[in-house]
Amino acid sequence: MEALFTSITAVAIAEIGDKTQLLALLLACKFRKPVPIILGIIIATLLNHAAAAWFGSLVQQWLSPEVLRWLLGLSFIAMAIWVLIPDKIDEEDSKMLKYGPFLASLVLFFIAEIGDKTQVATVILAAKYDSLIMVITGTTIGMCLANVPVVLLGKLGVEKLPMTLIHRLTAVLFFALGLSTILF
Repeated sequence: MEALFTSITAVAIAEIGDKTQLLALLLACKFRKPVPIILGIIIATLLNHAAAAWFGSLVQQWLSPEVLRWLLGLSFIAMAIWVLIPDKIDEEDSKMLKYGPFLASLVLFFIAEIGDKTQVATVILAAKYDSLIMVITGTTIGMCLANVPVVLLGKLGVEKLPMTLIHRLTAVLFFALGLSTILF
């Protein structure tokens, strides 16, 4: 259960203000059809994070426990720094919008997650915890917690969030995870 709750918390908080959350807002404003957008997000996240978690479990098998502990701890600390850098949407993303809400959401979310903070976090979490199912489930729930309200509410609440504070709190969370991994 620790893997599930840590994965939910880490990804949900890291996703706030992330490129994929901005993408969710763009899709919601463009299509105004939340169900296909949300389904596209869920499927893309499951596929992407399953691959990331699988890779994380392989990393865990290749490294000694001591090396893995330091690598994971330093990776969490690097994530703390990375979340302080705000994301923006690329112009190329808008080309996919012609394919409709579901396919555009599925493809754009899958591509946007490649190398993204939350995908890297999934690799790290899968290397840290033995239960891939709990990590994949947790990271997918975390993505949904951050993105589904954006899709449902559109611009209403997102622009009012204190993004700087959220990014700083996320950095503190990842830094704490990094220190606890190294020390314990």
